Amino acid sequence: MTGTRTPTITFVQPDGASREVVAWVGMSLMEVALRASIPGIDAKCRGHCACVTCHVHIDPAWRTITGSPTAIEEDMLDFAFAVDARSRLSCQVRINYVCDGLRVEVPMAQRTLGL
Repeated sequence: MTGTRTPTITFVQPDGASREVVAWVGMSLMEVALRASIPGIDAKCRGHCACVTCHVHIDPAWRTITGSPTAIEEDMLDFAFAVDARSRLSCQVRINYVCDGLRVEVPMAQRTLGL
């Protein structure tokens, strides 16, 4: 854990159920999800941007805070289901102090297909 303040992130499941979890600045969004055992975030490559099992949807309004996908991330997203303008690989999103209140959706296909 690399931070001193604790932003909260809300993970929303396809059925609308949500869970707010505490994050630490410097962690990836994937690490936050794994620590909290968020269903649908399997992260089989453990953050190496080599799979799509940590695919999430983030409201584009948060792009100035979370950043845009890199070219490598966009290439990987070509292999994910339900990709849209909100798609990110959570392993590539770093938590910072202004991420407090971020809402992240787990795509339905990821949850139902067990990706």
